[in-house]
Amino acid sequence: MAKVKVKTGFVCSDCGATYPKWQGHCSACDAWSTIKEVRLGPEPRSGRRDGFAGTTSPVTLLKDVQFTDEHRFSSGSEEFDRVLGGGFVPGSVILIGGDPGAGKSTILLQTMCHAAASREVLYVSGEESLQQIAGRARRLQLPLDRVKMLAESSVERVLQAAESERPEVVVIDSIQVMQSAVVDAAPGGVSQVRESAAAFTCFAKTSGVVLIMVGHVTKDQSLAGPMTLSHMVDTQVMLSSTEDARYRLMRTTKNRFGPVNELGVFAMTEKGLREVKNPSAIFLSRTENAAPGSLISVLWEGTRPLLVEIQSLVVSAQYGSPRRLGIGLDQNRIAMVLAVINKHGGLVLADQDVFVNVVGGIRVLETSADLAVALAIVSSFRNTVLPQDLLVFGEVGLSGEIRPVSNGESRLKEGVKHGFTRAIVPKGNAPKKEIPDMKVVGVTSLSEALDAI
Repeated sequence: MAKVKVKTGFVCSDCGATYPKWQGHCSACDAWSTIKEVRLGPEPRSGRRDGFAGTTSPVTLLKDVQFTDEHRFSSGSEEFDRVLGGGFVPGSVILIGGDPGAGKSTILLQTMCHAAASREVLYVSGEESLQQIAGRARRLQLPLDRVKMLAESSVERVLQAAESERPEVVVIDSIQVMQSAVVDAAPGGVSQVRESAAAFTCFAKTSGVVLIMVGHVTKDQSLAGPMTLSHMVDTQVMLSSTEDARYRLMRTTKNRFGPVNELGVFAMTEKGLREVKNPSAIFLSRTENAAPGSLISVLWEGTRPLLVEIQSLVVSAQYGSPRRLGIGLDQNRIAMVLAVINKHGGLVLADQDVFVNVVGGIRVLETSADLAVALAIVSSFRNTVLPQDLLVFGEVGLSGEIRPVSNGESRLKEGVKHGFTRAIVPKGNAPKKEIPDMKVVGVTSLSEALDAI
């Protein structure tokens, strides 16, 4: 009998990048001494898998494909449902990543305990004993009478139990500790993670089970393991903590069944993670005494507006070269806004240190905060206090123009709910009908915005 040739490769243990030969430095994650030789393993003994979905189909015209509406069901958590796009989709595969201690296992245990009231649930733990999980559930005062538990790290035995119990939702905590018999490699390796995830994905697609996998992250906050792991799943969710350790942010980075960058906010309490129904309120905890450089802007996170406070501090440079530091904002975006202020606002900041911060640990991923950043910088530079009831949003262009952003009227209405009575917005976002209790000033250029304050 001919021997099966064992394939080997060189893989970074931090980020999963592969290389044809060994080298000391990983160019993908900038780590040193993390590239190891691994055994990639032969093909599965049962033969090559028919795709991750487990099935193949003949060539068909798109118009002839049978379409059925998605029948979602709730996870029991409104914020979790929002992040997923409306709830669980049968047959979907969800990957949840986050730092150690972020609360991945806690929120999944809470969700499964509540979902088990109406659905069959199987929670598979490969990292913790059942006694540890039961102790946490009792401490959080969760219902314990319906959730089925399994402590197992073998992929084959987990699939056997899932086929026997026929649950509607399966949680794998975590994919990095699972081990398949078809791959001769240690758990957590690239080949093991890839093969284990592929087997679970195939099972979910063929059986209609909602599969939730917990994934570890590397030091640069990316998911550990091969990049194919992200390609296999339908939804990828990241759970992170804010600068205030009391809050956790859940955000989708990939979603085949809903919008991406949808944000869910949770508060860490003695009884686990509690949903925050009005996240704008926790990011608007301003001091009673108004200070220069503070301004409120409205971001659009997924399908809802979110009010955040932009703070700026401008001081004379003490060490020759001025510093430009932004927390929660793109550094290049801040540099661009400063250049526009210099060119079209008539203010010279070349000899000033500029610091910009988004209060609460929120990361700004859109351009609607440009105008608020610019006005906050000018406010700090002039040492002028802006009104506490002023709301600002808009994109700043290189020629000094203020460009409109999406969902302008919804942003203004959110401001009215929180007591804001004045707003400076792009002229294209100025409402056609007057909004009660809100005076809106539409501007077309940065100079007009500076005159308005």
